[in-house]
Parts: sequence; C-alpha cells; structure tokens
Amino acid sequence: MKYPAQVLARHMPRWFTLVLAVVGGYLTDLGFPDVGIWLLAIAGVGMLFLATMRDAPAWNFLIGLVWGLTFFLVHIRWAQYAVGDVPWVALSVMEALFVALSMLAWTYVRRVPVITRRAGLQAIAFALVFVAGELARSAVPFGGFPWGRLAFSQSESPIGRLAWLGGMPLVSLVAAVCAALLALAVGALGRFNLLRAGSCALVAVAAIGVGLAVPLATQAESGTLQVGAVQGNVATPGLDAFNHRREVLNNHVAGTYALLDLVAPGDLDLVVWPENGTDIDPQVDADAATAIDDAAQAVGAPLLIGSQEFPETGGRYNVSLLWEPGVGVVGRYAKQHPAPFAEYIPIRSLVRPFSSAVDLVTNDMIAGTEVGIVNLDSPRLGRVVKIGDAICFEVAYDALVQDAVAAGAEMLVIPTNNASFGPTNESTQQLAMSRLRAIETGRTTIQISTVGVSAVIAPNGVLLEQTGLFTAEQMVSPVALRTSLTPAVRAGEWPARTVLAAATLLTAAGVVVSIRSRRRTGQDAASSAGAAKKAAAKKAAARA
Repeated sequence: MKYPAQVLARHMPRWFTLVLAVVGGYLTDLGFPDVGIWLLAIAGVGMLFLATMRDAPAWNFLIGLVWGLTFFLVHIRWAQYAVGDVPWVALSVMEALFVALSMLAWTYVRRVPVITRRAGLQAIAFALVFVAGELARSAVPFGGFPWGRLAFSQSESPIGRLAWLGGMPLVSLVAAVCAALLALAVGALGRFNLLRAGSCALVAVAAIGVGLAVPLATQAESGTLQVGAVQGNVATPGLDAFNHRREVLNNHVAGTYALLDLVAPGDLDLVVWPENGTDIDPQVDADAATAIDDAAQAVGAPLLIGSQEFPETGGRYNVSLLWEPGVGVVGRYAKQHPAPFAEYIPIRSLVRPFSSAVDLVTNDMIAGTEVGIVNLDSPRLGRVVKIGDAICFEVAYDALVQDAVAAGAEMLVIPTNNASFGPTNESTQQLAMSRLRAIETGRTTIQISTVGVSAVIAPNGVLLEQTGLFTAEQMVSPVALRTSLTPAVRAGEWPARTVLAAATLLTAAGVVVSIRSRRRTGQDAASSAGAAKKAAAKKAAARA
C-alpha cells in the first residue's frame, strides 16, 4: 500500500526532488536567527521528507547530503568569516553526511509494513530517525557539533516550550513530526484527498500548539540577586580582535565602572564579564589584578570574569574566575568542552596540508573536569548561591547545562566571545540556544558577550534585556533564583537515549524486512525459473 506522499513522489522527476532538497535546506536556515521565522524550519524539513519518498537508498542518501550541504553551508557561514573556506566547507560536509545517513536509514525504516500502512507512524518514524541523526552528530567526532539542531530554531515557537518537559530532543522530535505531517498533507492534496490532508494538517497544528499548555514558572524560589553584566567590546572584529589584550581588559574594567551610572556602590551582588574579558591572567599579572580588584572594590561586588590560565605543564584553560574585592580568586570553572579545530587542533599533522589555519591555534586548550558550578557567597542572602556556568559553545551541549542545574545551579551564566565571527548571525543563533536552555532548566539565564549580542533571559525564555552587536554596553537586572528541577533536567539523557534506541531498532527492523523481501524475490524468481524448465522439459518429451 502506497501512502499519499509516495504516490506523489512517483510522479516527481528526480531533478525535482533535488530542487526540493536545496529549497528545503535553505528554508530551514531561514527558520533560525537572524531571520528567525520558525515555521520555515519546519517547512524545510517537510520538504526533505517529500524529497526522500523514492524507495531508493542511494538516491535518498544523496538527497540528504544535498539538503544538509545547502543548510549547513548557509547556517554556519560565520565559520568561513572566522577561519576561512576550507574549514567551513569541511565542517559543513561532515555535518551533512549525518543527514545523508539519516535519510538512508529512513529509506529502510519506512519499509516496515506497519509504518508503511499508517501515516501517523510514518511521521513519528521519520522524526525519530531525523533527530537520531542530530544526536549522533552532536556527539561524534571529537565530541560532536550540535549547531543547527532543529530545536534551536524554535525559541519563539510554542514547540520550544516543550524543552521544559524533554529538553532539545523532544523539541526537535515534535518539530520534525509536524514537518512530516504537513508533508503528508501536501501529498494527500496531490491526490485530492481533502480528508487526509485536513486531518494531517490539523494534527500538526495541534502538535505545534500543545506547548502552550506547558506551565513555565518565572517567580523566585530562593531569593534574588542584583546582577550587573559588562559587554566591553573590541576595537576590531575578526581573528585579530584580541591582539591587544590589555585594551580588551581595559574596556571591561571601564564597563564595570560604568555600572555606577546605573547603581550605587554595594547595590550589586555580582558582576559578570564575558569569555576572554581578560586574556591576561590576573593570577599571575599584577597590573591586571590591580585593575580588576580596583573595579570590583569600586562597585562593591565580586566579579565573574572570563580569563585564561597557562599551567606549567603546557596548554591552557578557558576559565571563569570569581574575583572577590580585596581577596582575589575565590572560585573557578574551567571549560569542559573546548571546541575542536578552534580551541585545540586534533590530528594537527593530518589537517595542516588542507588548511594553514590550524597554526593559528598555537597552544591547545585543555578540557576542565568539574561540573559548571561557581559558588558565590552572598552576604545579603546569608548563604552560598550556586551559579551555573557554560562557556560559549558549551550552551549547545545538553548534558553540560543539565549537569550544572542538577548540581544545584540557581541561575545560569553563558559567558561568550563572539568577536571572531564579526557581523554574522552566530551571536543571535547562540542567543536562541540560551533562551531554550532557560526554558529547559527553569533558570534565569544571562548570556554575556565581549561584543554582543548579550541578554538577560527569564526562565520562560522571554528576553528581559538585550544589547546590540559590537557595542560597549552594560545591563543591570534582578535575577530570580530558582531551585526546583524541571522534568527535562530530571530526565537527563534519557530522552536522547530513547530516541537513539528507537531509531536504531526501527532501522534494524527495516533492514531485516528488506533482506527477507530480497530473499523472497530471489526464491520466487528461482521457483519461476524451475517451473519454466519443467514445462520446457515436458514439451520436449511430448514432441519426442
């Protein structure tokens, strides 16, 4: 039995399915910031569903590759700005291959008879395989690269609110189900089956709207902190933005003093700086220590500053240091997930012939080993407040953020450095992730960047304050501290594990069905050939 989209696909020339893949990949990117029309991301994935309706594994692998290349080459164009053409293309190709493998698996999954016969199961199975591909590329190779997950396009969608229930895997899954249902509706329209088209579309709309029923609380549960955030800016964007490290430090020191235009000394409980707010380690540089401590004493609050540490054994750590006025460093978090080929270079000797950009990283970053928690001793609250810290790209990794909240984080800080990416949309893509993390964890989240975009985000994902790009700005905001754990944090990695297990089982079932079908076809052919031989022998005997 052919379902509507398959019937429509039989009338599609192959060149048209390639067009669908290209348009779908491009539309999907438009669902992300800066354009940010989230429904376009769903439509783009729906086009991928339609384009892969031919029962041809190799062709659907190609369709997935074309869709993936179109999407990623546009979506991570900021990588080209930062590190050049070869790394940008190589990363895009690697990510696109995961989409291609997912669509190869989907070809086999839909051969399972129960899936072939039921439109609802087709939509769910497609979504499981698609999201499993996202999860796989978020984990491998070299720790994975989660950028461009469908969930990250849904920060302003009702679907995004489902992050509170099941994190990013659930958001991506529901969005992909909606995409497949809308594609099935189009397939039914192609056959003038208005009842099937209407029912699929109605279920898709209901799935989109179900997030509105999710209760997203924002009130403080354990008091509030008055937090200042400093976006110091840099003189020039790009890879050379931090060639003048003292100037960048001075910009953030000046921004800290500028907070006194908004508050009186002692009014703040904490001031946060971005990643690389000072690339001069104040633990070893006396001038940097003096400048930072003078600023901290002027505002009368500890500073959470982004810096680097250079151990004697070699390498470097990307750290957030909690600086107490008159005391110095009293807390520390080291980035657990350095970015491969950006903060450290794996297989350096193999990569160098393809791009000299690897030599821009002269000192590889070392991974920290502790959960992202910084303990702030708050005199006003009379207790220690646990601050969750995820540095830069770490916001894209589910476990790092969830582990911090499970360990007691009452708010989240995402210190980041977007200067290397210039005027691209990398910063707003990252902001969308931070908004979803706020929903997922039920925590007020502050994304603070060297150059923007920085923001204060309520636990329901609403932007409370936001800065511009490549500006020197400050923000002051009361932060609601929360201690309750959302279902997503309690579930941890189980939603992802469930999706991966289900997709694996479905793929295995599809492969088994295909093998059995091939054997039956071979047996039938052999039987037919045997019968023909017997008939021919009888005729020959009769003639004799």
